[in-house]
Amino acid sequence: MEALVVDLTHGGVTIALALKKNFKKVFAWDIYNSLDQKKKKILKKKGIKLVNKIPKSDNLKIIAPIHCPLSLKIDYTHHEIVKLLLSENEKLAKTPIIEITGVKGKTSVAWMLKEILKPKKTLILSSLGIFLSTEKEDKTLKKNISITPASIIEAVKLANGLDYQACVFESSLGGTGLAEVGILTNIVEDYSIQGGRERASMAKAQIFKSKITCCEYTAYKKYYSSFKDVNTFSIKEDNASLYPTDIDYGLEKTSLLLHVNGLKTVTGKIYNTEFPVETFAPGPHYLLNVLAAVSGALTLDIDIKGIQMGLRNFKGVKGRSSWRHVGEKIIIEEINPGINSEAIKYTLKMVENFEDPFIILGGDYGVTCEEIDEDKITSILEGFKGKVILTGELGKNIQKKTKKKIPYIKNREKALQYALSTKNKYIIFIYRSEYSKLQER
Repeated sequence: MEALVVDLTHGGVTIALALKKNFKKVFAWDIYNSLDQKKKKILKKKGIKLVNKIPKSDNLKIIAPIHCPLSLKIDYTHHEIVKLLLSENEKLAKTPIIEITGVKGKTSVAWMLKEILKPKKTLILSSLGIFLSTEKEDKTLKKNISITPASIIEAVKLANGLDYQACVFESSLGGTGLAEVGILTNIVEDYSIQGGRERASMAKAQIFKSKITCCEYTAYKKYYSSFKDVNTFSIKEDNASLYPTDIDYGLEKTSLLLHVNGLKTVTGKIYNTEFPVETFAPGPHYLLNVLAAVSGALTLDIDIKGIQMGLRNFKGVKGRSSWRHVGEKIIIEEINPGINSEAIKYTLKMVENFEDPFIILGGDYGVTCEEIDEDKITSILEGFKGKVILTGELGKNIQKKTKKKIPYIKNREKALQYALSTKNKYIIFIYRSEYSKLQER
């Protein structure tokens, strides 16, 4: 049997190398022409043949990402082949796994679960890296890794021989089916994939291959109501399995009462209860991430006291959604490679309650596959009455589109220093980028 791995940009190299153990011959197609010479040499050294079209074969299995614009039937998505490749891993088979997908909030949910699962040694794969999290420390196994499904193979390989009792895997465009608990955070923007032939909501449906899936209520009703074994969560809908009341938003701490109605666990228990929590969630879109994390933890049958303690310890994700003091000023950071118009709208809505906030908005292009709607962001800014400075490539393009006279400072550090020099107490830094790239500048 022979295999063709399509797309070497999104984890295909890792998959091709792993397939050498299972297939007589493995071909690799660099459909986006993104492969560097070093990786080409690695593939060739391992006996993997690089091709630029589908090779002729009587028994060829085609493996491609679900978002790949191929006009032919594939045998396995990258998610499906990862499950096949890891299905014989004895350690993984005995370890509870949570997989997280969605348009926004994946990393924040992973980091909340990291805190909730602190009593266990947890293997974490997120857009910030691969970590072994314990009560004493977070041991970094690798930084700057993508969240393609193939990265799960790498995470498991790096953790070989380590004593971990749980896994939390962040994954783009769906789940592998390895998980006891899948979490779909939201579908705030249903962007196009496969060259416009399909939508992201279709790809993310792969997460429902998990034993039990936790899904944001609106997304479930709109896209996924045909699936069974689903727990739902919502900020407003009391028909969901998990919803909050008595919400008291605060910059450092938000308190709320959580109501649980008929939530199913992987152990067969049914939760019908309510309990209070306190955590970092200064606005509704932060709170939605909290509900996703709690839903996932309850579904895995984590003790409620452990959930409460973990959320109290959660202070945000450094370089993503977090806050910090600089003298008497408070900087709220929203740094994300996939930040989009909806996330920006939610953040600006949140800061309306702050006294005279100062917004720094901008970012980079080409950091994710997700597109960003400049026209929509421009429209949102034109309705915002607070102070704004634009920065970066994204900021420059928005300045050209807007009718408002919004200042532009090319360098984001200089924009931040200018904001700090003003009398404004609250500075909201919204930037579309990888945090690691910001640190390198």
